[in-house]
Amino acid sequence: MKYLIAGLGNIGAEYELTRHNIGFLVLDQLAGRQDVSFEHSRYADKCDFKYKGRSIHLIKPTTYMNLSGKAVSYWIRELKLPKENLLVLTDDIALPFGNLRMRTKGSSAGHNGLKSIEQLTGGQDYPRLKFGIGNDFPKGRQVDYVLSNFTKQEFEELPFKIERAVEMILAFCSIGIERTMNQYND
Repeated sequence: MKYLIAGLGNIGAEYELTRHNIGFLVLDQLAGRQDVSFEHSRYADKCDFKYKGRSIHLIKPTTYMNLSGKAVSYWIRELKLPKENLLVLTDDIALPFGNLRMRTKGSSAGHNGLKSIEQLTGGQDYPRLKFGIGNDFPKGRQVDYVLSNFTKQEFEELPFKIERAVEMILAFCSIGIERTMNQYND
């Protein structure tokens, strides 16, 4: 059985540790834990590994956030995967910092990366793991907020939250989405 895990973010040093790049940060942790390295491939940095008899493919789209669907749709087709074996990891301002919520489907809620994936994969019916980044920003400053670095206190808590997200991804691939949601959702 094959799975595609897409961590959303933006390429470039200026975005590396921003809230919007939490998808990249989680996949970097997962790849390190599995002792694999990302290599540049078509529309994404990619690596793969085996886990409990499953082939797990990780991608960090190099198309920038707003065009994430280009990479995700390409790799779904290339790997010949059903959409239920895709998991998209993204930041979410509607959740408090560090809260994790997995869903079988849902709307983009204004998230441009998810909008792009919806457009290019044909709908909202794909699993996603939302990583809460909070919404501590003044009206009209959402873009500045998501593209800013985490606070000092958030940085201290981040490794634990990222590790929990890694556990959820591995659970998704091994015990399925329903059991993972029941066991882990905040």
